Amino acid sequence: MSVLPAAPPVASAEPGVLRIVTTGISRIGTMCLVELQKLRHDRTELLTRAVQPALWLVVFGNVFTQLHAIPTGDVPYLDYLAPGILAQSALFIAIFYGIQIIWERDAGVLAKLLVTPTPRVALVAAKAFAAGIRAVAQAVIVLLLALLLGVGLSANPLHWLGVVVAMLLGAAFFCCLSIAIAGLVLSRDRLMGIGQAITMPLFFASNALYPVDLMPGWLRVVSHANPLTYEVAALRGLLIGQPTTYWLDFTALVVAAVAGICTAAALLGRLAR
Repeated sequence: MSVLPAAPPVASAEPGVLRIVTTGISRIGTMCLVELQKLRHDRTELLTRAVQPALWLVVFGNVFTQLHAIPTGDVPYLDYLAPGILAQSALFIAIFYGIQIIWERDAGVLAKLLVTPTPRVALVAAKAFAAGIRAVAQAVIVLLLALLLGVGLSANPLHWLGVVVAMLLGAAFFCCLSIAIAGLVLSRDRLMGIGQAITMPLFFASNALYPVDLMPGWLRVVSHANPLTYEVAALRGLLIGQPTTYWLDFTALVVAAVAGICTAAALLGRLAR
């Protein structure tokens, strides 16, 4: 009686989706470690970038606290302002991150990255969250200054974890916005000009300095479409206990970050042409 031949072993292959996810996570982790290495070797950059947020807190915050010009209820204006300046510092770091992408294109690094098996979405996400790591590192300096000025901050560790998540998501979106603009203008000089042109409107069209209720109607509409508004609201609730809708704030930040990563990834190829 003939014996049937044994079936050939089924080749074990990792599912494509799982492979993409693991590759993406590995790339993001690597880029974040590289960013931490940069910070370790160049700590002076964090200090110099912290000068502007420090001036906003020390000068603007103290002056308007004395004037009582902006109604913030029972919360001192300096306490109200501190989360907004925290978000501002992350914005100012992330909005010019596209310049690094253009530098990598000119140095030939970007072309080498694009021919690797790593998906473009993972490459952009790695850059985005690396910008978030830098923003969180600078936030430590801003928060220490706020404590020295007497700002009453929450001591709940979960709240501080939420602050890190909110800043990572906010910085990721603005970093991707910068990369998307870089993919359109293809020039460092143009990107610098556009970044400077949109930074202050993004800042002033949010609730970083004043409540949304004080804005004219048209500016309220712009504010509700501005991811910085939701980042500030989340930070303000976590740090000083201001009432906010956390699920709305974090949903808006997640949607903005995902949309920013996808848009920047779609435009990344233009830089390599």
